[in-house]
Amino acid sequence: MSQTPLIIMGVQGTGKSTVGKALAERLGLSFIDGDDLHPAANKEKMASGTPLTDEDRAPWLDAIGQTIADERERGVTCAIVCSALKRRYRDQLRSYAPDLQFVHLAGDRDLIARRIAHRHHEYMPASLLDSQFATLEQLGDDEAGIVASIEPAAKDVVENILGGLNEGARTC
Repeated sequence: MSQTPLIIMGVQGTGKSTVGKALAERLGLSFIDGDDLHPAANKEKMASGTPLTDEDRAPWLDAIGQTIADERERGVTCAIVCSALKRRYRDQLRSYAPDLQFVHLAGDRDLIARRIAHRHHEYMPASLLDSQFATLEQLGDDEAGIVASIEPAAKDVVENILGGLNEGARTC
């Protein structure tokens, strides 16, 4: 199974933190929620309902990439939650760890909208979901990673991902 760093990616409401924590635990990886690395200005902007720009995201992505590199230097492999919606964002992250793998938690917009309608997030309003889907670029065939359906229960999503990583699958 994978002992390379993992980015658990996708739009809001896909269960990145829940699945990421469980996946990290099962793989013996350190878990980091990339949301904790957002600058305060980014959180304020999102809380106001304004989507982040590429320029807003760049320092955040650098902080995540540097965290991966710092952890690795300490001998620790981590799993980090990060939306990583665009190819260029993933490329920026890979500049810190070329062997980085992505776990894209994917589901249809209606399912995700139903999930986020029943939760409160500190700074990510449900109104930003459409902008996230508009920004999302699917993993390219040349990108190391797996696409996992979020339709099953979280524990089953984790099992599917573990099986897919073990088998070298692209989807699960």
